[in-house]
Amino acid sequence: MKLYFLLARRVPPVPSPLLVDVAARLRTRGYEVESGTPEEMLVEGDRLAPAHDLYVLKSHTELALSVAASLHAQGARVLNPVPATAVAHDKVLAVQRLRGAGVPVPRTFVTGDVRRLLDLLEERGPLVVKPVRGYRGVGVHEVCTPRDVVALPPLDGPVMVQDLVAGPGVDLKVYVVGELVWAVRKPFAATSFSLPGRPVPVGSEIEAIALRVGTASGLGLFGIDVIESPDGPVVVDLNAFPGYKGCEGVAGPMADYIADYAENRRELPLPPLEAVPDAAPLATALPPAV
Repeated sequence: MKLYFLLARRVPPVPSPLLVDVAARLRTRGYEVESGTPEEMLVEGDRLAPAHDLYVLKSHTELALSVAASLHAQGARVLNPVPATAVAHDKVLAVQRLRGAGVPVPRTFVTGDVRRLLDLLEERGPLVVKPVRGYRGVGVHEVCTPRDVVALPPLDGPVMVQDLVAGPGVDLKVYVVGELVWAVRKPFAATSFSLPGRPVPVGSEIEAIALRVGTASGLGLFGIDVIESPDGPVVVDLNAFPGYKGCEGVAGPMADYIADYAENRRELPLPPLEAVPDAAPLATALPPAV
């Protein structure tokens, strides 16, 4: 069987040791494994057609998602599936899907108007502001005072605004391959995505939450960021096919999972969006639009 890994540019620009190991394990099992980074290729957009049995989508970029979507539309099999990956990269859809499935998430709002941040800050207290389609912690800001709002860089798109969840100051990064779950702890920082965390045991509550996220999101290779608050764990982010940095013993299970997905034509259905409790209609614009 022929596999193709759609990769992202890495910082620093070196191959992922995990994916190198996974690809080597798959080759020893008789798979033909190719890979490429769409931004470094010249893709024939009007003639692109599937030529592999499975495409493994390891990139979050707009071009990689477009290439994967084109292949998917022509019947190619993609892991993670394109519809689920698209949901994961839209934080608004992701948080609503998780809340509907009973996953603990912060109270969340979306806006493109900075004035709304002042309203929310007065009403709800400290907030976290992040881009709707952000990744790797880029553009994430904590807002605790009106001065923090004024100091924000100009909004260049809509932002998701969440209640700031009190925690120990160290995030719990949880990583999933199928039904297997790993976790590491590391402090949040602008460069933390490139640094490994400290492996920690996965408790039964965290494992159950992680697997519930997988079912709700239609993802098989994913990660969640969890804040361990005084009231229990809260999921503050969902990532399709993260880097698994700091996790031990992932390559073997990941190669097994990809092989099983390819050989047995496994499916990862994206379930219907569950009705959320306390549903809210669209609010009136400020000032009135009409």
